[in-house]
Amino acid sequence: MIKKSEASQKAITMRSSFRILLFFLIFSFVSTHEFHPLDPLTPNELIQVQTLIKISHQNVSFHYVGLDEPKKPEVLSWLSNHQLNNKIPHRLAFVIARIDSKTHEIFVDLSDNLVVSDKVYNGHGYPLLTFEEQTAANELPLTYAPFIASVEKRGLKLSEVICSSFTIGWYGGKRTKRVLKVMCYYIDGAVNFYMRPIEGITATVDLDEMNITGYHDRLMVPVPKADGTDYRESTQDPPFDTRLKGMTVFQPDGPSFTIDGHSVRWANWEFHLAFDMRAGPVISLASIYDPEKDERRRVMYRGYLSELFVPYMDLTEEWYYRTFLDAGEFGIGLCANPLKPLRDCPENAVFMDGYFTMQDGKPAKISKVFCLFERYAGDILWRHTEPALPGDTITEVRQETSLVVRMVSTVGNYDYIIDWEFKQTGTIKVTIGLSGLLAIKGSVYTHKDQIREEIYGTLLAENTLGVHHDHFLSFHLDLDVDGDANSFIKTNLEPVHVNKKDIPRKSYWRAVNQMAKTESDAKIKLGLGASEFLVVNPNKKTKVGNYIGYRLIPGSVSSPLLSEDDFEQIRGGFTKYNLWVTPYNKSEKWAGGLIVDQGHGDDTLAIWSSRNRKIENKDIVLWYTLGFHHVPHQEDFPVMPTLSGGFELRPANFFEHNPVLKVKVPKQVKWPNCTK
Repeated sequence: MIKKSEASQKAITMRSSFRILLFFLIFSFVSTHEFHPLDPLTPNELIQVQTLIKISHQNVSFHYVGLDEPKKPEVLSWLSNHQLNNKIPHRLAFVIARIDSKTHEIFVDLSDNLVVSDKVYNGHGYPLLTFEEQTAANELPLTYAPFIASVEKRGLKLSEVICSSFTIGWYGGKRTKRVLKVMCYYIDGAVNFYMRPIEGITATVDLDEMNITGYHDRLMVPVPKADGTDYRESTQDPPFDTRLKGMTVFQPDGPSFTIDGHSVRWANWEFHLAFDMRAGPVISLASIYDPEKDERRRVMYRGYLSELFVPYMDLTEEWYYRTFLDAGEFGIGLCANPLKPLRDCPENAVFMDGYFTMQDGKPAKISKVFCLFERYAGDILWRHTEPALPGDTITEVRQETSLVVRMVSTVGNYDYIIDWEFKQTGTIKVTIGLSGLLAIKGSVYTHKDQIREEIYGTLLAENTLGVHHDHFLSFHLDLDVDGDANSFIKTNLEPVHVNKKDIPRKSYWRAVNQMAKTESDAKIKLGLGASEFLVVNPNKKTKVGNYIGYRLIPGSVSSPLLSEDDFEQIRGGFTKYNLWVTPYNKSEKWAGGLIVDQGHGDDTLAIWSSRNRKIENKDIVLWYTLGFHHVPHQEDFPVMPTLSGGFELRPANFFEHNPVLKVKVPKQVKWPNCTK
């Protein structure tokens, strides 16, 4: 070991003292701010995290920084007593960092000004990729002599080449290097470079050393033409479709919802909205006011998108490894976009910002990362016409208005539109919209009749293949239906054959309830029969004796078609069932595991649930995976019209009767300076 000089030691001491002084100045400001215990980390807190960690570590790369939320009992206690005592539980941050080529899990106590835990992660895999290292990796081929030669061999201009990074998955071997693959595209006047892949070239980049460690130019394939790939409105040739007349949303009295920090109140709903750089929007403490009981009743403690699994079905050398776990590898929140008013969100939307940590630990802002707006699209909340009574026909109709929380995340070529919608009926509706650009593979084929081999996709245009793939989105839904002691019930709709002489009917169906006692009882593949799925509070009943509950209404139902021994299906093992129920465990947050890139699938929802823990009358978490099998079609080219799917959480004997019976019709808005 080389001893540092006395001057060097003194300089280090002075730098450390300066950091500590800076830290206390920051903390003195932060500590005067009033927090909700589930508020995301503020920019000042992110700086605080950076300062504390850099006191003890010089070479730090920050890959995830987020709130380490307090234990649930502490949050619920604060919620019940905060008006009497505003003191919140300790603010803690959880950090995943790379330090000297090792992954560290670090907990920082923001209230007591110290790092409380710093341990090296010794499991399989690597943390979330940062924008900075992806950018650096993408630039390497542009100065790499073999790649330059490959570009020249194809008759392309190096100045028109752009590259993109791809995680490599895991295929049974032992990996000791944090690497990714880089594939490149040709611009040459086109903005839609994803439609113009330079096929057949693979560059492997070591992220810790930041150099190219492997290179293969396997085959020459024509680069698809730029013609017809531009999706910008300003570049489209006439004629344009102008048949729709103008429309707008007008709320002269302003929105009906209020935002206090991160707490949102609308109609009978109240919830907390936070931004996380991995999950995106996190909905917490969702409760609904019941006028019959004159109390606010708990529905969901915490809900968010836990993982997004996108496996492609092409087995060629440049494609087989493209089986992404987008939340854990790239970050759904990290890839979120500033929303465009009047385009992404309607005229009556209100926006919120989000903050994340860059690779060097500095905070960065995503402006307008969320929008909230009231939606009225002419839908009917409820209605009935009764013509059978003597006298006039009775018609009663109520219009439906809902509140939407929206975020859009662009993970590579795909845009994911994430909507959490709250309805006056007590329903929470989650909708996922898929748009953006297909992952295109270059091809020698210009017409389908030429194809005599497995191409793993659809020919969309000349030399342009859209590769078959899946999207599986797993949601963490910690329901607390009127309290945290809940049970899961599967209601099977069973056909019954009738053989009675005095009844002409031959069959009917009945509802048979099965209350799950352990995790294995609650693993469900949808599409195998008619069923309902309920989370109930077995300790509370309605006046007529039914369990108080909420039911899950599935939307887009798809199950994985990969074999169970496929390494990528092992990593995406949480997709094996559409429904899982686990006992609440604060550490079980990410369905694909905490550390995902090149992970072995040994820390996933499928592994946790294999313990077969008891879930009856417990604090439980519902995990729901919705899926899309995507066979591309020509209408998806050059940009994909939004494909949507989702699910609903709807009251099931939660209320004594229809909760929107007394909803009044909104007053008619008269436009200013307008005449009939």
